[in-house]
Amino acid sequence: MSSLIQEAFHQLYPEKELKYNFSLKYSRRFNSYNANVRLYGNNLIFNLSKEWKKISKEIQIGLIQELMVKILKVKNKTMNMELYNLFMKNVHLAVPKTKTDEILEESFNRVNDIYFNGMLDKCNLQWGNESTSKLGCYEYGSDTITISTIFKNAPQEFLDYVMYHEMLHKKFKFQNKNGRNLHHSGEFKRMEAKFENRNLIEKEISKLARKHRLGLRAILSF
Repeated sequence: MSSLIQEAFHQLYPEKELKYNFSLKYSRRFNSYNANVRLYGNNLIFNLSKEWKKISKEIQIGLIQELMVKILKVKNKTMNMELYNLFMKNVHLAVPKTKTDEILEESFNRVNDIYFNGMLDKCNLQWGNESTSKLGCYEYGSDTITISTIFKNAPQEFLDYVMYHEMLHKKFKFQNKNGRNLHHSGEFKRMEAKFENRNLIEKEISKLARKHRLGLRAILSF
């Protein structure tokens, strides 16, 4: 495993000497194909989900290089990083679709029919926690859209708008520009603006989130 980090570093920074202590661990704590890196003093610690064990060395090196670029803040690009990004954009095709919910599936289907001509492939759908800061997210590795439970009893158009935003992430994935992954490209923003009554709905969703935050504070102070 240490050889992966050494090879990744020397490919990425051939003119530099690897002066860090490093470790790499595969963990069951992560969702599918997630990973992170931490820098403590002179120690680089890489943590990868256990699914990465079965993926080719070349793609794993690309992942490690992406993490290095983020933590060391020195922009470089390699063929392995290209392979990793290509893998992440297509991994959803092989992910089992086992999670669903009637309310979320109805929302997905409505949005799919209206804005994607019914052409966006189904993904895993699940409720998250009662978050007012992270209203929704799309996870590439597990092909999963997660929606905050504050929308369970909210007006249909509120849920559909958040669902639409996450479906756009599924459609566009990400773009790599100047060593950075862009998740809200110009094309993403232009398509997001097509949602009917978008500006009004965003204001109402902000009010809904604020109402839930105030309600939570009242409970905690009781």
